[in-house]
Order: sequence, then C-alpha cells, then structure tokens
Amino acid sequence: MERAAFDLFARLQQDHWWFIGRRRLYTDLTRHVLARDLGGPPTGLAVLDVGCGAGGWIRTLSTFGEVTGVELDEPSIAWCRQEGLSRTVVGRSDALPVRPASLDLICLWDVIEHVPDDVGVLAEAARALRPGGHVAVSVPAYQFLFANNDRMAHHLRRYTRRRLAGALRAAGLHVRKATYVNTILGAVIVPAVLAIKLGERLMPERSAQQNNLSWPVPRPVNTALASIFGGERHLLRHVDFPFGHSLFAVARRPPR
Repeated sequence: MERAAFDLFARLQQDHWWFIGRRRLYTDLTRHVLARDLGGPPTGLAVLDVGCGAGGWIRTLSTFGEVTGVELDEPSIAWCRQEGLSRTVVGRSDALPVRPASLDLICLWDVIEHVPDDVGVLAEAARALRPGGHVAVSVPAYQFLFANNDRMAHHLRRYTRRRLAGALRAAGLHVRKATYVNTILGAVIVPAVLAIKLGERLMPERSAQQNNLSWPVPRPVNTALASIFGGERHLLRHVDFPFGHSLFAVARRPPR
C-alpha cells in the first residue's frame, strides 16, 4: 500500500462508515458461522489477524479470544504498538510465524488480492489452523471495477464468488459461507467507480493521488452509510447475496 494511503486508512479506520460497517458485518457473520459449526458461542479462541495494517480489527476480534496481529510492513507494526497493540509481529502471509495446527481462527481482511499466490497464502492459513478451525476472508469484487484505488492499495486482482470459493477449495478448505456484500450501497458505488475510471482516463494526473476514502463525508451521512452497510448482516445470516461491491467468505479446515 502507498504510504499516503496507509496514513489515510490509519486516520479514518475508527470513524469512517466503510470501516465501521465492515467490522459490524464481518464480525457478526463470522460469529454466526462459527457458532453453527462449533455448536456454541465462539469464545476463548486463538485468533490471528493476518495483514493487520494499522490494527483496526484487533480489538474487535478480541471478542473471539486472544488476538495476534501479523503484518509485513514494519512501520505498520510500529504504529500498532504505539497504539497499545503489543501482540503484533512482523511476518509474511505466506510464511506465518506460528506453529502448525495452533490456531482456531485466521482473518484475512482484504489481504489475498495483494499477493501473487493467493492459493498459497490460503494453504498456509490451513497449515496454521487446528483441525476444525476457520479462516475468514474478504476481498474486493469484480475485475471490471479495478481502478486507481486498487493501484494505490497495491491490489493485483479483484474477485468473483466463484474465483474466491475456488481458491479456498484449492487450499484444502471447506467453504462454509461465501457471499457478495456491500450490495445495497453497491447500487450507487458501482456506477460511481465506473465514472471515476472514466475520469482517470480523461484526467490521469488529477486522479493519481485520490482513492475511495479521499472525500469527506458529513457525520449524519457517515452514520447512515455505516448503518446500511453493517445492517446487511441481518439478511446475510440467512441468505447469500448474488452481487455486491465486496466479497466475504468463511472456510473451515476439515475436522479430524
């Protein structure tokens, strides 16, 4: 990720609607799938947040158990420790600094689109999971939406549900849920991104340092957008959406 983009993410991660909404949504859906598979509330788990960035997920994931954050970027780990997140280490997603079969939940929030070998990273997660453990993943959707925001974040690709589920299965994991998300707002976001892509073609210099979070949002609008995005959880506990701006999945290492 470009350093300017990281600084923006770090500054906005607690209060911006996109971060708030996805934490509400992904945490709830992960809890729902794990509770179904484990036969009870998922607590006391050993959790790894891979690609933890500025640490915005670590405290949220602590509701599942003890969380360790792993991040390749050393300045990001320095930021996390400055914020009091001491259980954070520098490490690679394709060579996790953990013992085999030692974890119950591994989260890869917007990580595998950054790496050349996404199946290899998912297979490494499977290695680190105990039998019956879970991996939760989010990725951006649809290659036709690839824009300057992706380039600034150093994305290599965007996904369809079929491609994401195929990568999880190729890594030896059983898909427990795979759905598009950010569907309601996606009806507005997708045309907006296509318009931005057109602007990038017409005015590439002006667009080069902008991304999807560059524009300020009034507080009432920010609150409403977070509620809409996070509110999708009430439906997604029961159904999978056929389209959306992002994808969410939970997969499981087969029990013994």
